[in-house]
Amino acid sequence: MRPFLDKTMPDAWKAASTFSTAVREAAEKGGLSIQESELIKVRASQINQCAFCMDLHAREARHAGIPQQKLDLLPGWRETDLFDEREKAVLAIAEAATVLPLSEESRADLEGARSVLGDETFVAAEWVAVTINAFNRISILSEHPVRPRDADGKLVR
Repeated sequence: MRPFLDKTMPDAWKAASTFSTAVREAAEKGGLSIQESELIKVRASQINQCAFCMDLHAREARHAGIPQQKLDLLPGWRETDLFDEREKAVLAIAEAATVLPLSEESRADLEGARSVLGDETFVAAEWVAVTINAFNRISILSEHPVRPRDADGKLVR
């Protein structure tokens, strides 16, 4: 079993957590809703195949009011009209910030997202994407386990 980054270097983990809190607060002040932030976190975690973060942020997204149907369709968000213009903009940011380097298509997606969101909210969404990508890497490298939960999200013992 690999050492958990957060447990082995708790001071670094504390700094990462403080950074995440600062980004979350700044993003909310920048006009990004909690639901939009959670969509970014779930989508980036799906792309990175971070099971721990997918589990955590899918629960957080449902708690924030995102319907299960939208979470189920998230990988195919471009193929449905269930996502509004702002949601599509933040999902484009999530994908562009996760799949690097930027392609011509992702650059165009970012410009489109910026025109929908405005500079402050656009940058807020980019910061959320940067942050979840860092946390995905922490969980993947640590091999954080996903523990079984019941239908209400409570841990099964």
